Amino acid sequence: MTMEDPDVQLLAEIASSLKADFVPDVDAWRDSPFAWLKQPIASRTVGTVFERLVGKYFAVKGFRVSEAAGSDADRVIDGLRVEIKGSTLWRGGVFRFQQIRDQQYDIVICLGISPYDAWCWVIPKNILLAHPEGVVSQHGGQGGRDTAWLTVAPDNPPAWLHRWGGRLSDAYRVLRELTAGP
Repeated sequence: MTMEDPDVQLLAEIASSLKADFVPDVDAWRDSPFAWLKQPIASRTVGTVFERLVGKYFAVKGFRVSEAAGSDADRVIDGLRVEIKGSTLWRGGVFRFQQIRDQQYDIVICLGISPYDAWCWVIPKNILLAHPEGVVSQHGGQGGRDTAWLTVAPDNPPAWLHRWGGRLSDAYRVLRELTAGP
């Protein structure tokens, strides 16, 4: 089917030129083992995927992992209540860990996945909440302070975050230190 109206053709050309600004580059993920994470999946389901990824990864690494009771934390790892946040790489080469709340957990584990790499930070809650320059209110308007997000460029994380991970092996080391685990 072709477009007959020249104004519709013009609009289609403009839409095509804007596409790269709004649609993720799926070609970068095409052969990635993580490509399925870029498919249309409900955000709550994506959260569950990241919770399971983190839980299983640290269980395989020898930590005791269980589901947390209640909704203030996602897992309990070697006695610590853990909130898990995940992100795939956003445009601009950053991870955006969303829906960070001041709830009943001890640490936040932020797992960032790109097509062929992964980064992870294990951050004590008090450290995370003490850095308002990195943890920015996610929703504006009145009373929009209940959720925040942390934006991290994996190749240039904020200085305060260096201590808390980076590579998966760094995150393992930090979690081991915090839990006196394996």
